Amino acid sequence: MWIKDLSLSAIVAGFVAVLVGFASSVAIVLQAAAAAGATQDIMASWLLALGIGMAATCIGLSWYYKAPVITAWSTPGAALLAGSLQGLSINEAVAVFIFTAALGVIIGISGWFDKLTRLIPLPLASAMLAGILLQFGLSIFTSLHTQLLLVGLMCVSYLLAKRLSPRYAILWVLLTGVVTVLWQGQFATDSLSLSLTTPVWVTPHWSVSALLGVGLPLLLVTMASQNIPGVAVIRTSGYQTPVSPLISSTALATLLLAPWGAFSINLAAITAAICTGPEAHPDKDKRYIAGIAAGVCYLLAGLAGATVVALFSAFPKEMIAALAGLALLGTIGANLAVATAEGEHREAAVITLLVTASGVSFFGIAAAFWGIVAGGATLLLVNSRRR
Repeated sequence: MWIKDLSLSAIVAGFVAVLVGFASSVAIVLQAAAAAGATQDIMASWLLALGIGMAATCIGLSWYYKAPVITAWSTPGAALLAGSLQGLSINEAVAVFIFTAALGVIIGISGWFDKLTRLIPLPLASAMLAGILLQFGLSIFTSLHTQLLLVGLMCVSYLLAKRLSPRYAILWVLLTGVVTVLWQGQFATDSLSLSLTTPVWVTPHWSVSALLGVGLPLLLVTMASQNIPGVAVIRTSGYQTPVSPLISSTALATLLLAPWGAFSINLAAITAAICTGPEAHPDKDKRYIAGIAAGVCYLLAGLAGATVVALFSAFPKEMIAALAGLALLGTIGANLAVATAEGEHREAAVITLLVTASGVSFFGIAAAFWGIVAGGATLLLVNSRRR
């Protein structure tokens, strides 16, 4: 009986995992929604749909497999969308979500997960992601130019927290930003409102260029940057939960909730480690309670999505941009390291990064797609010449 397995440590672990996930990346999700021209109501609906999807998958999978299966939205995917949805309508964006989720369901059911992730070398996938995220890193310093004190204190807070409390660095950055904004009187209280979220249906509009230019890179980023590390966390924690049902379940949740704004629900990695370790519970067979607790917290956060959107819109845009950039610094560095680690792939990876970061677009297809094409072509030509 699961009630006998309840423990305060597991419940707290689930709560902290959700808190860290929301605080560190909700700004990136809102930027992605804004890139597609979403209104505040639609932004709130995105958070509601994501909250419901993550709650259902966390609770259902954790209870069924008696393991702490933690799901999350794709933060790299949100960053990709923020840079790739410019010029697309919200209807075309929803079509991309449906397309990507449908492919995810097929990959999960068919068992092609491992085969697909081996088609594109990891250095190229990492270079593409680094190119996408580069603009977020640069936004820290462009924001520093217009809000020197605010962003400067956030940067100092980040560096100190990375030394003293690295797991909660972004929480400290967020707290520093909030306190500074309140001290400076820059908090726009007139835009703040407290209310429950109302779901907003968006009818998909299909565009081949959007599906190829945004949908395929989103699928690749979700699989390579979220699901693969997520599986690794589960395995290294001693759980042998089958992979295919996890991939297909999260993709199916995305597919069902995509018209309301669920862009990508997948396995968590960093926040999952909070719930799978001994800090959640000394007995690993009882840590699944942390997954259930995380699901309940996701649901509550989703229902409060309208308030979250209003709260973030009340802060200066420079604070949100700096928060997103600092939250992604570690991801940018890790992907640059992977992209350039192997001499055999280095040239192709650099070309992939540069093409992706350039924002170049041909035939209406976004730069991330052409980055992979250019890098793949370089890899084939250079390796063929060397052989």
